[in-house]
Amino acid sequence: MSTLGNFVWSIADQLRGVYRPHQYGGIILPFTILRRLDCLLSPTRDEVRALAKEFNGGALDVQVKRKTGLAFHNTSQYDFARLLKDPEGLRANLIDYISHFSGNIDVFERFGFEAEINRLEEKNRLYLIVSKFAEIDLHPDTVPNAAMGDLYEHLIYKFAEASNEEAGEHYTPRDAIRLMVDLLFAEENEALLEPGTIRTIYDPTAGTGGMLSVAEERLLERNPHARLRLYGQEINDLSYAICKSDMIGKGQEVSNIRLGDTLADDKFFDKTFDFCMSNPPYGVDWKASEAAVKEQRTKGGPNGRFGPGLPPVSDGQMLFLTHLGHKMRPSHEGGGRAGIVLNGSPLFTGAAESGPSEIRRWLLENDMVDVIIALPTDMFFNTGISTYVWILDNAKQAERRGKVQLIDASDMWTKMRKGMGSKRKEIDAGARERIVKLYDTFTEADNSKILKNSDFGYWTITVERPLRLNFSASRAVGLDDKALAKAFGKGSDPAPFLAVLASMGEQTYLCQDKFVEAVREQFASAGVKLTPAQYRHLAIALGEPDESAEAVTDAKGNPEPDAPKRDTENVPFTYGGNTLGDAGRSETIKAYFETEVVPHLPDAWIDEKKTKVGYEIPFTRIFYTYTPPRPLAEIDRDLESQIAKILGLLREVEA
Repeated sequence: MSTLGNFVWSIADQLRGVYRPHQYGGIILPFTILRRLDCLLSPTRDEVRALAKEFNGGALDVQVKRKTGLAFHNTSQYDFARLLKDPEGLRANLIDYISHFSGNIDVFERFGFEAEINRLEEKNRLYLIVSKFAEIDLHPDTVPNAAMGDLYEHLIYKFAEASNEEAGEHYTPRDAIRLMVDLLFAEENEALLEPGTIRTIYDPTAGTGGMLSVAEERLLERNPHARLRLYGQEINDLSYAICKSDMIGKGQEVSNIRLGDTLADDKFFDKTFDFCMSNPPYGVDWKASEAAVKEQRTKGGPNGRFGPGLPPVSDGQMLFLTHLGHKMRPSHEGGGRAGIVLNGSPLFTGAAESGPSEIRRWLLENDMVDVIIALPTDMFFNTGISTYVWILDNAKQAERRGKVQLIDASDMWTKMRKGMGSKRKEIDAGARERIVKLYDTFTEADNSKILKNSDFGYWTITVERPLRLNFSASRAVGLDDKALAKAFGKGSDPAPFLAVLASMGEQTYLCQDKFVEAVREQFASAGVKLTPAQYRHLAIALGEPDESAEAVTDAKGNPEPDAPKRDTENVPFTYGGNTLGDAGRSETIKAYFETEVVPHLPDAWIDEKKTKVGYEIPFTRIFYTYTPPRPLAEIDRDLESQIAKILGLLREVEA
């Protein structure tokens, strides 16, 4: 495949001087697609032309499908061989050829192919390019569907490399896809082996169709008589064109590959699927889709696809997580499974009751998270960061219900002989088998942990400390207009009040009530007065922090909180052996507070109105193994040795 890919790409040598290297892909890719379709049409071309004389429109589509088995056709009199017989009319004939494809072949317009044909003709390169491609046999008998998919992706990689783009924006490494597929199929191994099995699979970020293709290949390896119907949506025009072309070659229904922004416009809004897969972009904002997403959330309510919550606009990967959660076949219809590759942030980002936390809460409380696998770093073409595969299941096997399995596969990799972008490691067949076996076994091990859904839940409680102030009337001279208006009333003349306060001297009070009483007596003597609320505002305005003072209270005698001392604590659902999850909230929080907080802060209390529910998956912490530091004596010996070496070098310099 590498040889074939290099040969196809070498045709770009004919473009030098006319196109820059980063533009080569815009010619090579559509010509590769056209040649593949041309080879697919070759055996039935005469039969289709005959049918075209009798039928047209939808009737022709039906007849071609019935007689040839192809889901597309071309009624032009041309093919690559006939095009080359008329060099003078090549431009017009080639445009005529691509314009006579059936309506479901809309891929060439995505490349602006007609304009490129005109430019190639103008620069006297068109005949050279067509003749070169005519030499390549891309019929499925020569280049099977799997190999053709690899060829497309090889060309995409070369194109991205020449354009200084990231190949990973267009497709996902095959080894990562195979692992996801095997995990998705793991729970249905027996059912998938039954004769005549039919399943559906969907990718909302289809790219060039690699995930869909690998899923079909893996199923057919197990059961050649099975049928996997492929569905996908892709936002990038060129990736969409390649994906659709690849699906055509596989005999898939080409209308099941659709162009558009999945977040803003779900082209399969009325469908759910047996399996779903996705590798959404990491750390990419969803501003372009924001208005549509928020509108859908309002209309769909809590049960809509974005009902659980919205992540920050700066990163949309969790939107695809909730999207897949809604695209799985409902449990009452047999259920569905979904696999998605994410970076580490969806595991823990966001405080309690934030959008990300609420998404995790929705998934876990509805028991949809089956397993999360930590992959090795340097696994993907465009990033070397840690990545994780999430497998969702809305109809878990009995032994998995209410539980989540975590697998650390970060050290299960083989070094690639030659890196590709950021990808330097791969999960070979042996590592993949080990990971799937860990999943199937479903037992605790060093690299496999099994937890209850409630183990990931917590309450964020707000711990308050009393406000302690001392008070002095002498500070009134420093009050600003806002404080004066709050204490003495908006629009009132503060002068009489300030005169009385100035007469009280510099005495300091450690008790709010005693200070207010002293001020009230002085105001009464001067014939002025305030409301109880204004006295409290005045006292706070004239107060300064003082730990030796009594606590400031509100109108009901309750202590006022000291905002700078306010703190939060996360109380795990499972603290103290609680097995009730959120249902055991009051008793668990009380036990935590009395054990963990009161001994250190005896005057603290919980503001229960501010308690929030949160969920996080602390993957790294769960697998953390403590490594004790080296003994101090050993460290001292090393330091002394290094110091001796340095002193020896200094003596040599001095000598």
